[in-house]
Amino acid sequence: MPSHSRRSPSPLPALAAAVVAAVVLAIAALLAGGLPTSSPGADPAAAPAESEQTPAATAAPTTPASAVPSPTPTPPAPPPTVEFTLVTGGDILTHGPVLTSARAAGDGEYDFAPLMENVRPYVSGADLALCHLEVPVAPPGTEPSGYPVFGAPEELVPALADEGWDGCSTASNHSMDRRYSGLETTLDALDDARLGHSGMARTEEEAASTQMYSVRVEDRRIRVANISFTYGLNGLPKPDGMPWAVDTFDADAQDVSPILAAAQAARDEGADIVIASTHCCVEYQVEPNAAQRDIAEQIAESGLVDLYVGHHAHVPQPIELLEGGVDGDGMWTYFGHGNYLSNQDTQCCSAHTNSGYLGVTTFSVSPDGDVDVTAEWVATTVDRTSRHTMHVLADIAETGAGDLSAGEAQARHGRVADAAGTQAAERTSPPERLADAAFRITRWWEASD
Repeated sequence: MPSHSRRSPSPLPALAAAVVAAVVLAIAALLAGGLPTSSPGADPAAAPAESEQTPAATAAPTTPASAVPSPTPTPPAPPPTVEFTLVTGGDILTHGPVLTSARAAGDGEYDFAPLMENVRPYVSGADLALCHLEVPVAPPGTEPSGYPVFGAPEELVPALADEGWDGCSTASNHSMDRRYSGLETTLDALDDARLGHSGMARTEEEAASTQMYSVRVEDRRIRVANISFTYGLNGLPKPDGMPWAVDTFDADAQDVSPILAAAQAARDEGADIVIASTHCCVEYQVEPNAAQRDIAEQIAESGLVDLYVGHHAHVPQPIELLEGGVDGDGMWTYFGHGNYLSNQDTQCCSAHTNSGYLGVTTFSVSPDGDVDVTAEWVATTVDRTSRHTMHVLADIAETGAGDLSAGEAQARHGRVADAAGTQAAERTSPPERLADAAFRITRWWEASD
């Protein structure tokens, strides 16, 4: 019987099986997100433990979205400090001789610019400038007039705007000199010149609103309110049914409640700074009397007003830091600016009446809203016999100008300095604009026109 011998199996089928297995493993690994870390057939014990594998040799772990740290937000930049300069002026009185000089300067037309030109840099250099228009504008169809019943020509108001004033306080003892028609003409002229105004009103709604000004540094805005009150109207009545036409208070009784109510209303309307223009008390007296001091001290103690701006005395009066103020650090008080433009001099009154000062106040409002105030003054005068040309006394003290000798300029400067006192410093150069922008805020009835 023939014998059968056993042949060894061929290596090809085994190799093919191994290749197929490797391919299957590779495909499985690709589908699973990566290749196996060891070769097929390698000893599993020879592979490093999972904690020892290098990152490049392992599939990247999937991190839950909730575990990814959020980027730290950049904190917003703190609001900038807002600094700005404010110039305030004394009484503007268009006496008959002042009108004559303005008419001569305009060759038959009224031109006040040449009279005020020398003071212009000290007004226009400030961020904000608020004048005191003590007289009404003469209504259409009437002639301008001087003392005792004033009526300024309409050309005065645009001249004030051109000089750099942004607005005016208007409550004074002469507010009703031309009755309601003069009041209306005055406010219309100020509106036409884009000048703010406070102290008089054509309607009850206007009386209830506060004239605001806006000062901007970067994207931060500070609202500045100006309120204006007078002790009386020279015995003239307010228009029938219009008790709100002029803002008045009882200075004889030292009753400042209307002023404080207006200051509180300004705060309620969003004012960051409140300026109180106050027209009172005794004329031609450098030292404030007891009633005037009491009025200013009550306003300071209220904590509602940042700056007191005084008028009516027609002579320069002291500048003092009174106790109290909004933050308890005191309230700067210009008791009286004296005259800005007038015909008063030794021929009628006191030698002090031919001069006055500009108040130059610097405000700094911190990011927290704290207000720091610095008060300075600039001595000014009117050369009455040389067409009522105005001068800054520090500018002409060494040389004189017009009909004023150097000696006379120095004497006038000395009187202003003695009146102002030593608490506030004199400024001998024009103020500089510190803010990015400053302007009056248009009130609702203007915007609707």
